[in-house]
Amino acid sequence: IFEKLSAEGLIGKDVGDKWNITNLGAILFGSNLAAFNSSLARKAVRFIAYGGRNRAATVTHRADGNKGYAIGFEGLIEFINGLLPKNEHIDTALRTEQPLFPTIAVRELIANALIHQDMTISGAGPQIEVFVDRMEITNPGKPLVPTERMIDLPPRSRNEALAALMRRMGMCEEQGSGLDKVIASVELFQLPPPLFREEGDAMQVVLYGPRTFAQMTPDERTRACYHHSILKFLSGERMKNATLCERFGIESRNASQASGVLKKALEAGLIRAADPEHPRAGYVPWWA
Repeated sequence: IFEKLSAEGLIGKDVGDKWNITNLGAILFGSNLAAFNSSLARKAVRFIAYGGRNRAATVTHRADGNKGYAIGFEGLIEFINGLLPKNEHIDTALRTEQPLFPTIAVRELIANALIHQDMTISGAGPQIEVFVDRMEITNPGKPLVPTERMIDLPPRSRNEALAALMRRMGMCEEQGSGLDKVIASVELFQLPPPLFREEGDAMQVVLYGPRTFAQMTPDERTRACYHHSILKFLSGERMKNATLCERFGIESRNASQASGVLKKALEAGLIRAADPEHPRAGYVPWWA
C-alpha cells in the first residue's frame, strides 16, 4: 500500500527512511489543512455569500474550508448549492424551484479553480463569492491560455498530478470537456454568458443569474453569440439565426433581434461567415 501511495506522489520517505505525507497528499486528503504549514493551509477554499450585489452588502455566510480537496469537495458543492438562491419556475399547474445556476456549471468551475491555481503564489487560495445575481470564482495564477479561447483549446494545467488524481476520482471532466458542459448548461437555462477574465495575478470566472434577452447588456449578447458559435463548431455544426434565437429564447417573429446580435459579433471580429459566397451557410468563430 505504501509503495502504491508513493507511486501516486501522495507520500514519500524522509531522510530517516520513514514515510511522510507529501503536499499533494495533504491538499487532497488532509482532514485539517491548518495542521500543516501555513502556505498549504492558505490553499483551502474560502466561501463568502453577500446579501446584495456588491461587497459592501451584508455578509450572510462565510466559511473557510479546512479539508483537503478530495474529501471535502462533495460537501463543499452540497453546502454551496444549499445556500444558492432558487429561481421559481411554473410549468402548467406545477410550481417548482430550480437552482439559480446550473449545478454542473458550479461543480466544473470550482473544480477548475482548484486544479489550475498557481500553488507557488503564497497567501492566496481559491475563493468563491456569491451575490444575489451572480457567482464569482477566483483562483490565484494567471490563465495559461487566452480567456477567449478557454472553451475550445486543450486544457493546460500547472498541477498535472493534482489534475490527474481529481479526474480519476470523478471530481472533474476528462480531456477539458468541463467548460463545454458549463456553456451548454448556461445556454439550456438561457442565462447570460459566463465571463472569463484575468484579474491581476488571478483568474476569475463570473456566473450570472437569470436575465432575459432584453435585460442583457450588448457585450453579454455578443459574448453569448461567440460562445454559441464555439459550441456549434465543436459539434460539427454552424451557428445560424434560428439557433441563436433558440439560445436567447427569441420567438421566430422577432428574429431580427438575433440578426442584430450577429451583426455586432461580426463587427467585433468574434465570428465570421462559414462560407462568404453562401450567406445561409451560417457562422463560425473567428479562429475556425
